[in-house]
Amino acid sequence: MPTVAVEKDTFFTHMGRTYTDEAFDELCFEFGIELDEITSEREEAQKSSTVKLSEAQISALSDKVVYKIDVPANRYDLLCVEGL
Repeated sequence: MPTVAVEKDTFFTHMGRTYTDEAFDELCFEFGIELDEITSEREEAQKSSTVKLSEAQISALSDKVVYKIDVPANRYDLLCVEGL
């Protein structure tokens, strides 16, 4: 399944409301998609084994929450924030 990474605040702005992480996970399940991971750019860089960044580069990355959402392969309309 393709995974779409969307910034939590931007996504909720498009939706016009906010959810807790647990409530959003349930909402995804109801619509047939899966909340795969909740992370940030900085966390991703720190745990990456393939990309080695300096501490200065890592500290410059965003701490904003990013939702990684698994989308069914046949739902190309859901591969962007507006589609979700």
